[in-house]
Amino acid sequence: MAKLHFHYGTMSSSKSAQLIINAYNLNNQGKQTEIIKPQTDNRFSEDKVNSRVGISANATVLKTLDGYAPHPDTKMLLIDEIQFFAPSDIDALVRIADNTPIIVMCYGLMVDSNEQIFPASRRLVEVGAKLHRMESTCQMPGCMHLATHHLRFDANGRVVRAGAQIAVGDSNYKSVCRMHYNRMYYGKNEKTK
Repeated sequence: MAKLHFHYGTMSSSKSAQLIINAYNLNNQGKQTEIIKPQTDNRFSEDKVNSRVGISANATVLKTLDGYAPHPDTKMLLIDEIQFFAPSDIDALVRIADNTPIIVMCYGLMVDSNEQIFPASRRLVEVGAKLHRMESTCQMPGCMHLATHHLRFDANGRVVRAGAQIAVGDSNYKSVCRMHYNRMYYGKNEKTK
């Protein structure tokens, strides 16, 4: 069985909800889990992983995973918003997965709103994490295509095409399919089938 996993998807694909459910089920079976989230992620709570469906779980908040050591009884380590960590933090998780019996489950975004892979997400792919795509549908009215991209909007509703890769929060984001992304980001007007 793989020891290092990356559950990725767009915003609103239930990544955090699945993390919370996995922790709940394992803890109910008497298998100890640890939940970690990056210090950067403070949009809903400082010390909890929160899902938009209304469930939450306590989390250890860390700026970096360098020097982090899980409790010896931990069976599974669950990390939310993995994209906000650094590539060196992924290397720390590889050491945990390779040198302990702990299963490491990472949850987060693969790409940002400019179609750029987050460095930590890239590192997970490079080190051979088992990839699990979490699917959701495009948030554009009437569209049922797979959401694969994010559009970021400014306060006036215009698409943002530059700026910092990390901008916490989701009130100015939409998860969209590739077709809607291309139309709105690049101005391409391909017809739908």
